[in-house]
Amino acid sequence: MSGPRSDVSDWWTTSIIDMAPGQIRMRGRPIEDLIGAVSFPQMVWLMTRGELPNEAQSRLLECALVAAVDHGPQAPSIAAARMAVTCGLGLNGAMASAVNMLDDVHGGAGEQAVELYGWIDEAAGADPDLEDAAAAMIDRWQAERTRFAPGFGHRFHKPEDPRAPRLLGLVDAAASEGVVTGRFAAIGRAVQKVLNDRKGKPVPMNIDGATAVIYAELGFAGPLARGLFCLSRSVGVLAHAWEQLQQGERNKGPTPPAYRWTYDGPNPIDAPVGRAEDSDA
Repeated sequence: MSGPRSDVSDWWTTSIIDMAPGQIRMRGRPIEDLIGAVSFPQMVWLMTRGELPNEAQSRLLECALVAAVDHGPQAPSIAAARMAVTCGLGLNGAMASAVNMLDDVHGGAGEQAVELYGWIDEAAGADPDLEDAAAAMIDRWQAERTRFAPGFGHRFHKPEDPRAPRLLGLVDAAASEGVVTGRFAAIGRAVQKVLNDRKGKPVPMNIDGATAVIYAELGFAGPLARGLFCLSRSVGVLAHAWEQLQQGERNKGPTPPAYRWTYDGPNPIDAPVGRAEDSDA
């Protein structure tokens, strides 16, 4: 029979950490045994998956994390962090402002791409020819979700996002060593071919599509792919927020002061404030 003490201790139940005076265990492993023995990517895997990856799996995860750290001040999350600093927020506030912008449109495509790849994998079954399944699932995605195929297309990088072929090459190398199957790399390439054929020009796989290949190959769930992107991009956010803090500017908006927005509202109204504009009212 549970008493008041177990009612309190059972309020939060976790298999992640066991902590008591003089003791910290992560997934059952003493923290002092992990420090100096595992890398940060391995620790991320352990905390999210409950087990340690091997060195090859850890290296591939690390490649995805490194590739997505930053994309410049024009990225909304980075811009938000820099503006937050000029408004007086510290690094933690700037990082929180940035991460809160990483949702479905900006930052969520990796999670969506993992889901789309999963649809294609299931639809194709044992068929090694993935193009028909890719075409059908792209159609389904565009009918049920959005016209944008997640993980493909880029405003700046045309005809190719330089990060994607490098990451796919690393997946190919890992597949040749038996670290991953290479199935999702093939699926990503099938999506690429279908989109290219339909548009008649390259629709580049972007960082979300490429890292989604890695996360799917390594067995990460789609929502974790988004979380890992947030973790990765936080490094760039921290760097930009720190740099902005050193620059010392105050209250910096999204455009230089000499520029103005486009106003498309009504012309000035001469009626005194508080008086009805309609004389018949």
